[in-house]
Parts: sequence; C-alpha cells; structure tokens
Amino acid sequence: MSAPERIPPRSVTTAELLARGELTVRGQIRDASNAVLHCSVSHDGQEALCVYKPVRGERPLWDFPDGTLAQREVAAYEVSEATGWGLVPPTVLRDGPYGEGMCQLWIDGVPGSELLALVDAEEPEPGWKAIGLAEVGEGKTALLVHADDERLRRLAVLDAVINNADRKGGHLLPAEGGHLYGIDHGVTFNTENKLRTLLWGWAGEPLTGEAVDVLKSLKETLGPSGALARRLAVLITAAELDATRARVDALLDSGKHPEPSGEWPAIPWPPV
Repeated sequence: MSAPERIPPRSVTTAELLARGELTVRGQIRDASNAVLHCSVSHDGQEALCVYKPVRGERPLWDFPDGTLAQREVAAYEVSEATGWGLVPPTVLRDGPYGEGMCQLWIDGVPGSELLALVDAEEPEPGWKAIGLAEVGEGKTALLVHADDERLRRLAVLDAVINNADRKGGHLLPAEGGHLYGIDHGVTFNTENKLRTLLWGWAGEPLTGEAVDVLKSLKETLGPSGALARRLAVLITAAELDATRARVDALLDSGKHPEPSGEWPAIPWPPV
C-alpha cells in the first residue's frame, strides 16, 4: 500500500487538513493503552497520515476525569506552539468515524538516533546524562542515561510546564531534518504534581537563557487576557489552567529544572 503524500509538519495547511479532512481508518495501533487508530486524512486534493484517538476509546484513569485525554493532547500542542519550539506534532480536536477525538499528524521516526541507553557504569560518559539505575535481570542493574541534547532539554522544560505524567522513551520521535517530536500527552495538566519522565538529567541545574525567555513569554500569554489562556480555557479546567500558570511562575522563581518531588514515582513504567 503506497503512503499518501506527507504534509510538512506545522505548515498552515496542516491544521486545516487535520480539522476538515475526511478521515479514513487504515488500522489500529494495538500496543497502546487507549484506542489509537492509524488513519489517512484528505482535503482539497491533499492527503497525509495521522493518528486519531476517539474520546470513547479512552481507558478510565483514577486520577484524570473520564473523556479528557484528547483535550489534554491538544492543549499540550497549543503550549508547544506557544514556546516556538514545535515539539508536538500538529494536533486538533475534531469529530471522526468514532466520535470526537484527537487527530495528530503522523511522524515517521528516523532510526539510529540514539537518545536513551543502558550502560554498565557508575557515571555517564560525556554527552550523556544519568537518569538512574534500572534492573536488567538476574539481580543486576545498569545505569539508564539519556543524551545531553538541547532538543531533549527543551522537551524537559515543556514537560515541566504541562506536568507530563508519562514521558517514556517511546514517546520521543527523532524526525527528518534533525527535528525531535514528543507524542502521547493525554496525562498532562493535572493540578497535582505528577511529573514522571525519563528526562531527569538536568534536575536541579539552571535553566538555559533560552528557556527563561520562553517561560517569560508563556507567562504573558497565559495571563487572563492572553491568547494561549483563551485557547486552553476550552480544553482544560480553570483550576488546571491556574496550576499551569503556577508551574511557569515556579520555574521562573527557581531558575532551575525541577527535581523529583518524592511524592510520586519519578520515572514512568515501563520506561520505553
């Protein structure tokens, strides 16, 4: 089966294509915890591949209200766009074959872009950051590390803002041209601190000047009359929006990457 023509991520036509195009289900991604459908979307002579996650296919979670994961995925995209980093593929909320759901541009990951590794060492080598020890069987452990990569560092800042409770290795997609995308943002924006991630390598370190500038911009656009605040207000609750503002303020006040709170498992399981 030949693949349809790819639409460049983050182009103006991409959002219109995803929102208005005719969705055709091609298959189901079966190893996902919620219903995830691989689709094509076509509109006005253009076609692309996408992921469609219908709300009615969401698995109930004790700590997130039912039927809200799709909206949180779109909210994560909106925050990503506001940073200017383009870390989340274009994502919209729309009706589809199985009702309302999230529709996101499909990204083909580029193989061979190693961002995570297990090493038999006590300290990471130059160019890598330590996450922690992981059991590898037969009572043995290995050091889990991630690349000391500015793209991952930006993603770590985004995750801190949106309170991502599930940043796994499989959610990192290196794409053509050296771009990095993060996917699967359904469990985000909780009012409680639930940050769980593999990107702890910079924990406690000062934020980059770029990150501080981005956070200052987010603070402004998250204000009561800010454009981002208006977009998020229809996707998450008022309390969750206030909590997002508070997280941005806390990052600016500390000037550092957050550290594990100790009140919640710091690393998602399974990590990949």
